[in-house]
Amino acid sequence: MFDIAVIGAGPAGATFARLMAGQGLNILLLDGQEEHNSKPCGGLLAPDAQKALAHFDLVLPKSILVDPQIFSVKTIDVARRKIRYYSRHYLNIDRYAFDRWLVSLVPGTVEKRKGRCLKLERESEGFRLLVSGEGKKDWIQARQLVGADGANSLVRKNFFDHPVKHYVAIQQWYRNTGADAPFYSCVFDEETSESCSWSICKDGSFIFGGCFAPEGCREAFERQKKRLADYLGFDFSRCIKTEACLALRPRRLRDFQTGKDGVYLIGEAAGFISPSSFEGISSAILSGSMLAEAFLEGGTAERTAARYRRKTAHLRVKLALKMGKRWFMYTPLVRSWIMRTGIGSIDVWPSGTEAGQ
Repeated sequence: MFDIAVIGAGPAGATFARLMAGQGLNILLLDGQEEHNSKPCGGLLAPDAQKALAHFDLVLPKSILVDPQIFSVKTIDVARRKIRYYSRHYLNIDRYAFDRWLVSLVPGTVEKRKGRCLKLERESEGFRLLVSGEGKKDWIQARQLVGADGANSLVRKNFFDHPVKHYVAIQQWYRNTGADAPFYSCVFDEETSESCSWSICKDGSFIFGGCFAPEGCREAFERQKKRLADYLGFDFSRCIKTEACLALRPRRLRDFQTGKDGVYLIGEAAGFISPSSFEGISSAILSGSMLAEAFLEGGTAERTAARYRRKTAHLRVKLALKMGKRWFMYTPLVRSWIMRTGIGSIDVWPSGTEAGQ
């Protein structure tokens, strides 16, 4: 029997397992990520995520970085045919390589197993997990569970009765779009999605993706691509591959669930993701480390859960404030006014004139 079974080996699960290694506990890290199949996202390392890595003195290997490194976001309002540029300090990374690197940092004292959790059951001494991997299915026992299994968390569905609003994130890779120069963009088009879309170039490929309401998501995605192609002249005809997954959008404080009765949630499974930008790597690393701290302070499962919730208070407040930020970003009239005035834009000089005038 394992003392702790960690379901999911993304940034949250890998961070928790790494910090808990060497503590005399029998820990399982269940890694369900498929080979070379990264999560559908822009694959950018935001400043908050960079700070989280720096906190642990982690140095990012050069092999994880991809070209080009772009330090501005091209904000596009399709309906109003308006474009502004804003300064950003993201690192362009290979998301699959990044996740594999974090898993490689987990010491050998933690058992790493490739596989997916299919079923969870509570029993007298803890939990039973039905795991599929390497062509077979096995039942595994664990005294405590850590759900680090993302937006579609099986752990959360089984033990927490607090569903969170979600979107379907769809992302496609292209060889060439006809764009004049590489750029990172944030796209708003309320006619096809109440959320946002993104684009980024990576080592000669162009990625375009977005978050859409589950019902009719693929049709909305295709319609948005057509509207963007008509406006900017993109060529979306050379698709290499399509990826999709769920993405959460927390809207209230109770959407953040942390733990109870020997079950804990970290990362996006806990609801820890920005409701405005959908950035979740920083919250994944932080929540994984906070839960490890709560465990290492000892005591019963109830005390661990209480300590973990207290430690995440600042993170929950920070993400709650971004719910307000989302209102400014996603309310069409407010966004239109901000873009029209050029507040914070780098294409408006300090004198107030447009760049190039």
